[in-house]
Amino acid sequence: MKRFNKAASTPDGGQPPPPPSSDHTSDGVCRSTAECKCGLNIMKLTGVIVVFVMGFSVLFSVSVVLRDPPSDVLWPVVDASRILDSNLHKAILEEDELAQPVEVPNDKLLGDLLPIGFDDKSCLSRYQSLLYRRGLSRKPSSHLISKLRSYEALHKKCGPHTNPYDKALENLKKSATANSTTDCKYLVWISFSGLGNRILTLASAFLYALLTDRVLLVDSGKDIPDLFCEPFPESSWLLPSDFPLAEKFNGFNQKSNESYGNSLKRNSSSGNLPYAYLHLVHDYDDKDKLFFCNQDQEYLQKNQWLIMKTDNYFIPSLFLIPTFEKELHSLFPDKETVFHFLGRYLFHPTNSVWGLISRYYQSYLSNADVRIGIQIRVFDAKSGPFKHVLDQILSCTTKEDILPQITKNQEPDFDRSVKPKTVAVLMTSLSGGYFEEVRNMYWENPTKNGDLIGVYQPSYEGYQQNEKRNHNRKAWAEMYLLSLTDKLVTSSWSTFGYVAQGLGGLRPWILYKPENLTAPDPPCGRAVSMEPCFHAPPFYDCKLRRGVDTGAIVPHVKHCEDMSWGLKLV
Repeated sequence: MKRFNKAASTPDGGQPPPPPSSDHTSDGVCRSTAECKCGLNIMKLTGVIVVFVMGFSVLFSVSVVLRDPPSDVLWPVVDASRILDSNLHKAILEEDELAQPVEVPNDKLLGDLLPIGFDDKSCLSRYQSLLYRRGLSRKPSSHLISKLRSYEALHKKCGPHTNPYDKALENLKKSATANSTTDCKYLVWISFSGLGNRILTLASAFLYALLTDRVLLVDSGKDIPDLFCEPFPESSWLLPSDFPLAEKFNGFNQKSNESYGNSLKRNSSSGNLPYAYLHLVHDYDDKDKLFFCNQDQEYLQKNQWLIMKTDNYFIPSLFLIPTFEKELHSLFPDKETVFHFLGRYLFHPTNSVWGLISRYYQSYLSNADVRIGIQIRVFDAKSGPFKHVLDQILSCTTKEDILPQITKNQEPDFDRSVKPKTVAVLMTSLSGGYFEEVRNMYWENPTKNGDLIGVYQPSYEGYQQNEKRNHNRKAWAEMYLLSLTDKLVTSSWSTFGYVAQGLGGLRPWILYKPENLTAPDPPCGRAVSMEPCFHAPPFYDCKLRRGVDTGAIVPHVKHCEDMSWGLKLV
């Protein structure tokens, strides 16, 4: 484009002489009047053509820009639904008022696992997450997809502020029981325990709601709306703040009179009450554990309202209840995909958390050839870092060929004509000490195979701070970032690691729990499935009414690698 300047003046302040007349020929002389007229007509015609061509070019350029804006253009308004429906398009990733173009894959619904009907910009992660991870590791069953669509219709019909909900609320306030088979029934999940536990228990509660045709309502706690987008279209999953029993949530415990277990001890009929409290926390007793028996499930169906408090991923024991066995097999033919599918369906980071995830990934992880996740959780009263834990991490990652060995005091022997592989190591821990040791080791020493290792840790909070909003935002972001890695190392007993492996569809290497401040040998082992572990399962045969090893009843429910008495799906 030419630069246009204002008219210049002469040195004495006067105006410059006028330019030569536009009807002059190139040599400045007309040999005759006819020749001048002919030249004038030709130039006029040429000028018209030039103007036409320039105008056409401008119109064409504008149309191209509007149709397919260049990658460095930031659009203030985007019709996301129109953009996402085509094969591969550009969209806007909004983070703290900063936008950047991203591409959104065609399979934004994850093989129809996700529903339609959302405002895309209200939850950017729902459809943009595929840009940062592989797709689903397995294909969801058609029965699961159908069941989810049916549940969404039920939630829309019976959810908060609908006529059926208002009617059920009146029954609750009047201590009346449901009087019709058409009345909607509800499962209220109480927000309880750390973030990893809450994610796992929320998935458990949702599956139980699917199996029993109940509507799941979620206690907001201090931060649920700040962490997770709404998963169901056109109806909120959040329990209204004026719910009449909300003030009792914190006080519900194993000794509560309203608990199902205690009603059995009194031989009283909880079916005549408008609600039953299900105490499924790790300290529950044998009567509470009868929740996992067939006969008791039939009895609980009489209650219009069930209130659940738990810190356990109890899904493995649902597979041992005969009433649910056939339906669960149809929903999940591949048993180790339960949390993978439910997690990808339910848990979408809010835009504020998605900003933490996407910025960190693009800054530190996106350009690496391989991404390794190492999640460290030490259950010790003393503050770390501990040398035996560091030794265990390095022993596991090098022996299992997850990270390369280093060479000291000698030149590494590898083909320098081959471009080295770049490896990004994402570490998460409450302590920054392990990260510093691993980072310095790979900075100060070359690797034997020539790999270039970058080590990163987003935060080190020092100790768990469940009640702080920003702490839980970072925790949720780090779980999600771990799920985006290619290989994952996790710590025994840690729900933080369970969430990451399940969302990512990863079978991790599990760091075995150290004893007596000594690194175990072997330091780690590969998980047999990507499913989380149920830490406090019942060991009871409901038919025989005696103790039994519930990890030996069916082939798809086994004991956990990291907790010998726990149960997991395989």
